[in-house]
Amino acid sequence: MADPKGFLVTPRETPQRRPVDVRIKDWREVYQEFEQDKLEKQAGRCMDCGIPFCHQGCPLGNLIPEWNDLVWRQDWRDAIERLHATNNFPEFTGTLCPAPCEAACVVGINSDPVTIKQVELEIIDHAWQQGWVQPEPPKAKTGKAVAVVGSGPAGLAAAQQLTRVGHDVVVFERADRVGGLLRYGIPEFKMQKFRLDRRLEQMRAEGTEFRVGVDVGVDVTVDKLRSDYDAVVLAGGSTEARELPLPGREVHGVHQSMEYLPLSNRVQEGDLDTAPITAEGKNVVVIGGGDTGADCVGTAHRQGARSVTQLEIMPTPPHERAEGQPWPTYPMLYRVTSAHEEGGERLFSVSTREFVGDEQDGLRALRLVEVRRQDGELVPVAGTEQELPCELALLAMGFVGPEREGLIERLGVDLDERGNVARDKSFMSSVDGVFSAGDMGRGQSLIVWAISEGRAAAAGVDRYLTGRDVLPTPIGPNDRPLT
Repeated sequence: MADPKGFLVTPRETPQRRPVDVRIKDWREVYQEFEQDKLEKQAGRCMDCGIPFCHQGCPLGNLIPEWNDLVWRQDWRDAIERLHATNNFPEFTGTLCPAPCEAACVVGINSDPVTIKQVELEIIDHAWQQGWVQPEPPKAKTGKAVAVVGSGPAGLAAAQQLTRVGHDVVVFERADRVGGLLRYGIPEFKMQKFRLDRRLEQMRAEGTEFRVGVDVGVDVTVDKLRSDYDAVVLAGGSTEARELPLPGREVHGVHQSMEYLPLSNRVQEGDLDTAPITAEGKNVVVIGGGDTGADCVGTAHRQGARSVTQLEIMPTPPHERAEGQPWPTYPMLYRVTSAHEEGGERLFSVSTREFVGDEQDGLRALRLVEVRRQDGELVPVAGTEQELPCELALLAMGFVGPEREGLIERLGVDLDERGNVARDKSFMSSVDGVFSAGDMGRGQSLIVWAISEGRAAAAGVDRYLTGRDVLPTPIGPNDRPLT
């Protein structure tokens, strides 16, 4: 193990966030640098448990105790080798993953868990700085061609795995740049895009080809796709946003989060001088209490919103584990993200009833009512109606599945009971040679699950094409997190 007394004598410590009044003036990542000696001590808190539940908490099966021990011993070169053995993109998970591994950490039973996520990020950042992350082109080619549709984390993971074992891989992306939600969904203050761009350079050097601005099923027909490629991986994500069909929904000023967030990314890319949908000078209300809602909150702060309020229909979560969510499950807790720390108000147990405005002046307010649970349902509380000033309302209530029109319909793949692409144990759909990975098959989930599914689907594709068994399969298509 690492330091035998580490978890007893070293308290948990994580990087400090930059001061709020400084960071809301820019779009850089919010965390300050973390000293290497402090990080090594944090890695030393790992107990190297006989049964490391962090493995089970992590969909990738990351070898957490191994690389914690290596970091504590200052063997950073071997640490990145062990980290890359299970995770193609630890810089993505190190910045964006909510760390279910930490919720499953044995130290966390009666103390603060190991700072697993931060150790992971520091390992890969150190590896890039030292020049240890190099292209890994295949030693031999198979002569098989694979199309990957979608360039989010699932598609990128599948593509990299398949390229490295000798297949000719083309990744199709309908946007003008590669990255999916990593590019046009995740704000810069959560993950700066240099982390994505350097990985794409590595993948191109390995032989993966990227084609942007291509809507597969429209620009490339299904017949052309099936004739040109020996296998297809569907990794287009869950992109059908949940709607809120209330009176006034059509009023100008009500937008889906994914209409709003990509515009600020495009400003940072230099495509736009200012975002066409902006929070500047407005009372902003974000409907939805999840991560996407928090991204909208942080973006609105940086755009100079007059006020920001985030609404959640569910009650305020507890600050400690509820009895029904024991260790090592990932608990639903009251969490304060960097965006919440920057200001604004959070309202729980409230439901939106109407968007108030008119065609000429647009949105001016939201009508809300408090709700409480009764007989298993959330019902309005009489006498609690209120009107909240609002000129920009952002819907961040999640996604209900992949877009069915176009590619999915034309391929004729079966859907499961939730409307996602159904898969067998090898991640193949009902159509021979067509596989599915990530949110398109799993439903809206975490980035760590997307990478894991991309790796697993790649293993299924390789077995289908060659009959061999050389790529790891970290999960099955029906696996679920510890919740």
